[in-house]
Amino acid sequence: MSNDTIVQERRVVTSIPGPRSQELHERRRAVVPPGVHSVLPVYIDRAHDSILVDVDGNQFIDCGGGIGVTTIGHTDDAVVAAATAALQSVTHTLFTVTPYESYVRVAEHLAKHVPGAGEKRTVLVNSGAEAVENGVKIARKFTGRPGVAVLEHAYHGRTMLTATMNHKAAPYAAGFGPRAGDVYKAPNSYPLRDGLSGAEAAARTITYLEKVAGAEDLACLVVEPIQGEGGFVVPADGYLPAIAEWCRTNGIVFIADEVQSGIARTGTVFAIEQFGVEPDLVLSAKGIAGGLPLAAVTGRAEIMDAAQPGGLGGTFGGNPVSCAAANAVFEQIESADLLAEAKRIERVLGDGLRALAAKYDVIAEVRGKGAMMAIEVVKPGTLDVDAELVSRVIARAAQAGVLLLNAGIFGNVIRFLPSLKLTDALAADVLSVLDEAFAAELA
Repeated sequence: MSNDTIVQERRVVTSIPGPRSQELHERRRAVVPPGVHSVLPVYIDRAHDSILVDVDGNQFIDCGGGIGVTTIGHTDDAVVAAATAALQSVTHTLFTVTPYESYVRVAEHLAKHVPGAGEKRTVLVNSGAEAVENGVKIARKFTGRPGVAVLEHAYHGRTMLTATMNHKAAPYAAGFGPRAGDVYKAPNSYPLRDGLSGAEAAARTITYLEKVAGAEDLACLVVEPIQGEGGFVVPADGYLPAIAEWCRTNGIVFIADEVQSGIARTGTVFAIEQFGVEPDLVLSAKGIAGGLPLAAVTGRAEIMDAAQPGGLGGTFGGNPVSCAAANAVFEQIESADLLAEAKRIERVLGDGLRALAAKYDVIAEVRGKGAMMAIEVVKPGTLDVDAELVSRVIARAAQAGVLLLNAGIFGNVIRFLPSLKLTDALAADVLSVLDEAFAAELA
């Protein structure tokens, strides 16, 4: 059966998880370690656009998108066609041995869309964490400095370096041995909780880094323009331009980690565009290849060219099938006006979430841009986090056929990362389920 036949609606026909999912979960427990955790143990059989169909025939509205991966929609026709054609032509040669055109074309798309004047270069790798590692490595090579600065509430990955860069140790770093050195975590801008203007928050960040790290020892500052795992924190106006200017003045490479916020998700190709900043390096992954593994480091030519021949790359980085899929995604950003679709979702979801916030005083803030929206949940009359309520609401929504994810270092944020194919009708249905879940939990 073609995935195109999946009707775009939620449909619950069994318990959640259903009997076949429960059976598969028992098989899984025998061969997969518990460290590989699943948020919702329903086993997916098919998917298209915004709907996941599990092995029991239940249909879920997907507001997680594989944590921001299926921005273009599940099994997008153009992506599937491009990847299928590539799969039938060349599955692998390794670009650093015998190159191919599709890798070059991805780099050309990124050079066009990454903000900033002048020539840009791109290296393709496999994952967001690998992009972060390579961005840091390139910055260190270019500057000759060791230090890496990040912001509180950040999430950058699960490798040794990126787990050290994360704000939260558990579960990503705890118990896994020594962490990387020369990583400095500075206060960020979190308007709901710090009450600071962008200029005030930037001054605090800069003071911390100058006193604790020393600007002359910093190779780079790695910033998520909108923090992902940290709770979709949108910085105050003026914050990012101020710290970017400080980096430029002090010869520090400003790296925009757009792994979750990039590739048309926020209404611009990269979220950093909305803050008036031209970064030195941009990191892409997740949504870049429509569900296939691919990531990229793109930046100013003089920085990217600092690495010696053979210093960058990897066996599967820029695989031709993934590159073909990525090129199909970039082509549709323009042909299907995906930026307008992200803005439409922001309007529909944003209006609905603000209506819920007016109804339920446990919702302290609605924030985000494009199809990257969130609500922060607190105890009434305070800013005390209420992660337990978030967990219960998400569980209720799952039973009704809506897949939601939490976020924030305390788990008290519900985030929405739907595909850009989410219709207004599906968005309204999600909001209705969320309303019912809050009403039931707060009764």
